[in-house]
Amino acid sequence: MIPRQAAETLLRLKKGFPVLCVTGPRQSGKTTLVKATFPNLPYLSLEDPDIARLAREDPRGLLDTYHEGLIIDEAQTVPEIFAYLKTAIDLNPRPGIYVVTGSQQFPLLARVTESLAGRAAFLTLLPFSVAELRSAGKLPDDPFKTIINGFYPPLYDRELSPYDWYTNYIISYVERDLRSLINVKDLGQFQTFVKMCASRIGQILNLSALALDCGISHNTARSWLSVLETSGIIYLLKPYHNNFGKRLIKSPKLYFIDTGLAARLLGIKTAEELFIHPHRGNLFESYIIAEFLKTRLSNGLDPGIYFWRDNIGTEIDLILEDGQERKAIEIKSGKTFSPELTLTLEAWIRYSEAKREDCFLIYAGDRPFQWKGITVVPWDAGTTLC
Repeated sequence: MIPRQAAETLLRLKKGFPVLCVTGPRQSGKTTLVKATFPNLPYLSLEDPDIARLAREDPRGLLDTYHEGLIIDEAQTVPEIFAYLKTAIDLNPRPGIYVVTGSQQFPLLARVTESLAGRAAFLTLLPFSVAELRSAGKLPDDPFKTIINGFYPPLYDRELSPYDWYTNYIISYVERDLRSLINVKDLGQFQTFVKMCASRIGQILNLSALALDCGISHNTARSWLSVLETSGIIYLLKPYHNNFGKRLIKSPKLYFIDTGLAARLLGIKTAEELFIHPHRGNLFESYIIAEFLKTRLSNGLDPGIYFWRDNIGTEIDLILEDGQERKAIEIKSGKTFSPELTLTLEAWIRYSEAKREDCFLIYAGDRPFQWKGITVVPWDAGTTLC
């Protein structure tokens, strides 16, 4: 097993909450994480038909049997169990007694919020991070190969091609699970919608144009996009709120949490194809954004990430805000540094009066250095800035 950064967070949260709720996309490693972190807790999966039937027919008896603690996997399969969990916890409020996981986050979060408010701590687990792969000796030495490979755990414990795995992931989970959540009647339209989202990776979201291109209504596009976001497929990066005297863009930017999935949707099979592809910069940007998101969520923190863009097109790819600390990060997919890459950071310094030591450039090269007080960071070390 590749160690996960989130394990320390779960152990910390265990000290103060009776229920730990781990959510995230399908196949992101939730079950492996909780079983490894809490090896002494019994484990039950509610995707097992026999266990699910028992949980529906006699939930009180099930929880009484495991009154010393239990891991309940895929808990959204039997949502009625949460009301009985509340009763069991009120009788025995010992911290860390139950660990609950779920993939389809809409129903799971709704039930936990209703039944276990104040009793549950939440952690979102996304696919592997660069730091986790590096610690396990499984990180490729090329950023574009890393982007194509993606970060889902099954890709790193068996012999198969990313293209083949993502093809089946799209069929098995993206289409099946998400369609069941929103009752999609026309599979072809939904497939087109997901691919059109991939074609807009790294761009300002124009929901009306997206809906028009897919032949669906504005409200349908909004609903489908919300499900993709809540299910851990995409991430909508919000604009930074401080305008520094400039009128700001108010729409979010659309990114995919896993670049391997986005590359598959775009039909990109190899690192060589990616290098000359028009979406190379957008995919590299999406990869960096996702890395910051993974690191923050694994540590139990709010995302705290934004982009900044004014009405004349000056843009900073990533603003990292943590309390009173604010870092500006520009992201470039080239492996060769040139001074022109820092021009928007120079503009940011003028607008915001930021300190140069709080400005960074992440690029696809492998050499860290300083340029006029701005720190240049290699592709695989960006989240050290968190």
